[in-house]
Amino acid sequence: MIKKILFLILIIGVVYYAANYFSVKPSYHSEELKFIDLPEGFKITTFADELGGTTISRPGPNPGPRLMLSKRNAVFVTIPSQGKVVALEDNNNDGKAETKKVFIENLNNPHGIDFYEGYYYIAEEDKVVRVKDDNNDNIADTETLQKLLDLPKGGHWTRTLKIINKKLYVSIGSDCNVCEETDKRRSTIEQCELDGSNCKTYSSGLRNTVGFVENKGKIIGVDNGRDGLGDDYPPEEINIIEENKNYGWPNCYGKQIHDTEYDKKTYVRNPCLDTESSFIDLQSHSAPLGLAVYNGNKFPEEYKGKIFIAYHGSWNSEKPTGYKVVTADLETNEVKDFATGWISSLVVKGRPVDIINYKEGLLISDDNAGKIYQVSYEK
Repeated sequence: MIKKILFLILIIGVVYYAANYFSVKPSYHSEELKFIDLPEGFKITTFADELGGTTISRPGPNPGPRLMLSKRNAVFVTIPSQGKVVALEDNNNDGKAETKKVFIENLNNPHGIDFYEGYYYIAEEDKVVRVKDDNNDNIADTETLQKLLDLPKGGHWTRTLKIINKKLYVSIGSDCNVCEETDKRRSTIEQCELDGSNCKTYSSGLRNTVGFVENKGKIIGVDNGRDGLGDDYPPEEINIIEENKNYGWPNCYGKQIHDTEYDKKTYVRNPCLDTESSFIDLQSHSAPLGLAVYNGNKFPEEYKGKIFIAYHGSWNSEKPTGYKVVTADLETNEVKDFATGWISSLVVKGRPVDIINYKEGLLISDDNAGKIYQVSYEK
């Protein structure tokens, strides 16, 4: 009997340790979304569900929907774990997708997606492809599929792409927590022609910039910092991404702070002075992923032009952080909670990934619950 009790205590201890320090937590997904707290007047509903959720929240990407694109009458969402891009149609405009179509499948961890001049551009783990849908039925014309360029595999495998000023931009995360990369394309944003030619490193020193957008002629990105320096360091970052600039990783982070835990060399001056400082520091280990600049007209005036950022949530913090959506003001640098409640004690109720503008409101993807939420405002 005593052995059984001791064994039970050991199991409970292991579960508690795993939940606290490795973010392996049970998930609870409810049809009701009353657990999500929003500012007064805002409403959140389920736009689409049954998109590959999980009952266990694990570190890193979970198996549900990731990045989104709103085009014509559909929302396109990548589901890396299924190798698919799915088109969600809300033809009756009731705020819920009644039709789910497989736009394209048999891809290798598809993640980033964008559209430009008749082509859907998709970033897989190991390559960028593009494909057409000439009859606009939200099913890809696979005979038009073109491979544009190869990408390095492994490590931080999520690849994000955007078409900005008729150029293709691809974010490639690091191969490690902290190290010197052998493949110089890693921890960068690469810039290419739309056909995948003439690629060059646009900016470097970016450990894992999963989300970036263009706004008023500037590229704004969120970068995920290294692990292993405790709960409060280093900060996650909002950066103004500029050409030929180095943002510090692996030797520097935040406001040009030298990572002496990793870089043991002796310098006569701070080596980080030659790198770019973060524009805004965010809570450590909160894993900011997707972001959008609100461009609708239904939200209160104070939200116009604000950046909404999805915090996917920590995996190795003693006290879990993230699991929410925040706003950031580029004028005042103020960061405020917007939507919270996706984590309760040791139970995960969701992990926000991406945010896009949609019909005067916002859509938020959740790769843990397997859902896409719609946020609207009612006076």
